Amino acid sequence: MTSAERPDIAIAWVSRSKARDLLKHIGRDERPVTHEVLDELPPGKVLSHLRSVLVATGTLPPRDERLIALEKRITETVQARTDLAERRILHGYSVWHHMRRLRRRLGEDHTTRLQDLNVRCHVTAAGNFLTWLTSEGLTLGTCTQPDLQRRMADATVSYRDETGHFVRWSVQHRHARGLTYGTVRWTGPQGTIDSEKRWADARRLLNDDTLPTPDRVAGLLLILYAQKISTISQLTVDDVHIDGDAVTITFGSSPVVLPAPLASLVRELIATRCGKAKIGTPDDVAWLFPGGRPGQPLGDDRIGERLHTIGIRPKQDRSTALFTLATELPAAILARMLGIHIKVAVQWQKASAGDWAAYAADVSRRNAPHQPIHEPGATP
Repeated sequence: MTSAERPDIAIAWVSRSKARDLLKHIGRDERPVTHEVLDELPPGKVLSHLRSVLVATGTLPPRDERLIALEKRITETVQARTDLAERRILHGYSVWHHMRRLRRRLGEDHTTRLQDLNVRCHVTAAGNFLTWLTSEGLTLGTCTQPDLQRRMADATVSYRDETGHFVRWSVQHRHARGLTYGTVRWTGPQGTIDSEKRWADARRLLNDDTLPTPDRVAGLLLILYAQKISTISQLTVDDVHIDGDAVTITFGSSPVVLPAPLASLVRELIATRCGKAKIGTPDDVAWLFPGGRPGQPLGDDRIGERLHTIGIRPKQDRSTALFTLATELPAAILARMLGIHIKVAVQWQKASAGDWAAYAADVSRRNAPHQPIHEPGATP
């Protein structure tokens, strides 16, 4: 406790009634404190904070809390289905399709907020559709195309694209027959590809000393290097290499040399970074953008809010950066810099050349028949 950056605040937190009661309850348990023991306690902000403190101080090993919560939510959602056939279908869609894909994509990384939200929306859409079928006296096997069109014509229906994805998956796995619900193919950027704004924003972030250094660095990484907010959030000091006057940062598989003005800002960020957590010091925190919880990075949602506040539009400005880079760099270099597959980089080059049809066709072939076509500005 006394090793906290602000021991007085840490002690004040322990003195709160809810925190004190929680610690007393844990103290009465003779078992060693583990994640599994904490999982048995009622969830809440106090427990989440205590867990993050124990992880940050090395008492507990780190784990993907967002993934754990998502697994629990899916289990509850599946078990809530009273019809065994529906439960089996929803389990296959949620666990064997979405969760398996997510784990394969994550590797050793932790789940981002958008990945979590994506799975939750798809599972919710599937559950809602199954519930509607039951209310209509239908099943996936007896649902006809007119039934599906009647459902989709209802103005109150939410998660339309996600529902369409579930329908296509159901047809592929022979739970349904003769149903079609097409994807919406991307036909180009919705907003203007404003290169002038991109460079104006870059100059402002490089020269405006009144803006917070973390916001300036995050904004520059997005508009100059087309980095996703979720990637920026997960950057650590180990991703930055300083060798004399040269500063490089690694996003994908190859380090990128930063220009002098941005390199100076990154140096300053490493030296001064601090989150709102009161346990630990900056030297103990690996994150380039530490957050409010001990040992946790600043969330991608929070970074997005802060960029909006200083006039950066993350989704549209990143699309502008991606198109610009795709016209300037060979596909192999673009892939290494962004940490994406070279085939995706080639797709972006086609899109940057204005060949939207070729781009959409490539994405459709890569994702067909069971994957949705994603909007490129969100997921390259």
